[in-house]
Amino acid sequence: MRKFEALFTVAYCFIATLMSSCLLSCSGSRQAVIANKQYAPDQLRKDFLLFRHALEESHPGLYWFTPKMEMDRDFDEAYSSLTDSLTEREFRTLLTKVVADIRCGHTSVSYSRRYSRYLDTAKARLFPLSFKIWEDTLAVTGNFNPDDSLLTRGTVVRSINETPAKILIDSFLQYTTGDGYSRAGRYQSLSSFGNFGLLYKNVIGLPDSFRISYLDYSGNTRNTVVPVFIYGNDSTDRSDSIAQEKYTPRERRNLYAFSTRNLQVDTLLGSAFMTLNTFTRGNNLRKFFRNSFKSIDRLQLKHLVVDVRSNGGGDAGLSTMLTQYIADHRFRIADSLYANKRSTRYRRHVRFQPIYWLMTTIVTRKRNDGKFHFGYFERHYFRPRKKFHFDGNVYILTGGNSFSATTLFAQELKGQSNVKIVGEETGGGGYGNSAWMIPELKLKYTKLRIGIPKFRMVMRKELVAEGRGVMPDLYAAPNIEDIRRGRDVKIEAVKQLIIEKNKISK
Repeated sequence: MRKFEALFTVAYCFIATLMSSCLLSCSGSRQAVIANKQYAPDQLRKDFLLFRHALEESHPGLYWFTPKMEMDRDFDEAYSSLTDSLTEREFRTLLTKVVADIRCGHTSVSYSRRYSRYLDTAKARLFPLSFKIWEDTLAVTGNFNPDDSLLTRGTVVRSINETPAKILIDSFLQYTTGDGYSRAGRYQSLSSFGNFGLLYKNVIGLPDSFRISYLDYSGNTRNTVVPVFIYGNDSTDRSDSIAQEKYTPRERRNLYAFSTRNLQVDTLLGSAFMTLNTFTRGNNLRKFFRNSFKSIDRLQLKHLVVDVRSNGGGDAGLSTMLTQYIADHRFRIADSLYANKRSTRYRRHVRFQPIYWLMTTIVTRKRNDGKFHFGYFERHYFRPRKKFHFDGNVYILTGGNSFSATTLFAQELKGQSNVKIVGEETGGGGYGNSAWMIPELKLKYTKLRIGIPKFRMVMRKELVAEGRGVMPDLYAAPNIEDIRRGRDVKIEAVKQLIIEKNKISK
């Protein structure tokens, strides 16, 4: 009996090992198939026409900053290039370049859900560096190789594989979406979330190593070679993420909430520093605003710093609520807010289309211009809140990642006598945007997902021609030495303003 059990155990272990190997092999094979699947030119052309016609039919800002003749040329050139088979990644890169020419930061091209799941688990080859980018400058902000003593934070890279930094930047900007003519937003987009490395991979490709030309501390040009980074190596397992620490669920929630929005008080400066990284629902922002301004009122603080440099937007109702605690005047959100259409000929390719149709039917009315106007926000004036309203000095910190609902907040308060905007031009348009509802169009063959805004909002019609973000009253941006030292020049500039105000008031 014991001999039989031993044989059974050996057989079981052998079969289990064999099945595990087969599963790993099959999983690897499936990943390879997903990554390398080629779509025939005919399929790509049909998907491209669906992409183009849906944009032409419904996008309310398609020709806002790029004339129709230029957009037609962009569409035609991209379509005529579809003569060979492409992978999903290659096709997405082509569509992204077309979308970037629309100059609408809310229009997007996302991978199919299947490809996105593949990316979540794949052992990927990655560009090894991240940068702070502006004009013709690449300044290192991160390096996947922690033992590299040459390409440290603040190092200026002059070229990569013999291609000058400016040529790389100008090339990748053609694939970077943003609102209007705000270059600050596009530079920041290239600097964030590893986007430079992703575009290097998608546009140029990743070799096994990179020849980097850089400036050393003495200003001399040096060269070094760094290898491509393979995500999934043992080094990536040494993570200090919140998920792997010994925190309770409640502690993790509190840490997440603090990273999303927090209020800190400096009693010596008589100031409150509010960091607000989102206006999206689900972050208990209404209660946070109420409690924050209640505390500021109780402590009789004279200065409020609102840091929205990393705030990509969210719910306009929440940004409006924050504005009401600070504004000294009544205000409207928009001069005009309208959609081209309620429905679409491509409804079977649009996720939740019946819901979008119902919502626009309820909230809009067709006007003489043939557009469907969201009249409530065109007519309604919001008034300042009386309880816990802040009447002291306000400093709003902005940058290229300040976007969407964040620009509604900053633009409405810009010019108010007790408000000063400090930092850089916002990435979001100070004139308005195309957003609000963003249905998802799924292409038939590649299954790429196209986010097409439903509404066009004009916040300041006199600013449309400029097409810029919200401009700061006091410009403050880091230089190379600031990046090297990790210095927050915007906070330092604000603290200096507060110190000077306190001196005057004594």
